[in-house]
Amino acid sequence: MPDQSPRGETPPRPPRASLRTSVVWEVVKDALDRRVKATGTDTLDVLDTGGGSGSFAVPVAQLGHRVTVVDPSPNALFALERRAAEAGVADRVQGVQGDVHGLFDVVEREAFDVVLCHGVLEYVDDPGEGVRNAVDALRPAGAISLLAAGLGGAVIARAIAGHFAEARRALTDPAGRWGDGDPVPRRFTAEQLTELCGEAGVEVGAVHGVRVFADLVPGVLVDTEPGALDALLKLEAAAAELSAFHSVASQLHVLGEKRA
Repeated sequence: MPDQSPRGETPPRPPRASLRTSVVWEVVKDALDRRVKATGTDTLDVLDTGGGSGSFAVPVAQLGHRVTVVDPSPNALFALERRAAEAGVADRVQGVQGDVHGLFDVVEREAFDVVLCHGVLEYVDDPGEGVRNAVDALRPAGAISLLAAGLGGAVIARAIAGHFAEARRALTDPAGRWGDGDPVPRRFTAEQLTELCGEAGVEVGAVHGVRVFADLVPGVLVDTEPGALDALLKLEAAAAELSAFHSVASQLHVLGEKRA
């Protein structure tokens, strides 16, 4: 039988049940379970900054937690409202227009048990300030989940595609960009992300490489080979915590705890 959520419900499958989110979802779910045990309450206050249409927020709410999503896009927040309603958790999900730099214009400091900051640091003007604000939104000993674009994965992807000059440019560019047409403003190494966390008062518990293999495997193989998707998911999970693979991951995930 599957594990039960704090409210006795069967937890949802990983958001979109995809290679892009499954590793992070399992880590986040475990972090939520640990905070439930540490706080002695079944219902946590969770902040999802940059949470968009709720690919994480809605499954978190389905576990019985209260989720506040802060996102600058009205369209994303409208989609969030619709998704939450369809999932039956509209009463546990609140969408607020804003961003991580102006976070405390829309939420209170030290008001949350867990903060998710996924796909945000690549796009903000000051990643350090972004992390500090996310941490300041946490109660003492609260958990933070950071997900950002990884430098190594982009370099490998450009090289495999035959764009060797772009791969070299990404490798040497301070922001990790492969050219003027690169849609990602900034990429990180694991060391850079953990340094940002340390400077913001976070005790880093784990670093994960996300999409280590998924972006390199032909989609037709995953779609047509029986059992390939499940096997690739298991491979991604096995490699995620191994530091040897952090430098080649498309994304990097850091899980930490606010120092008391």
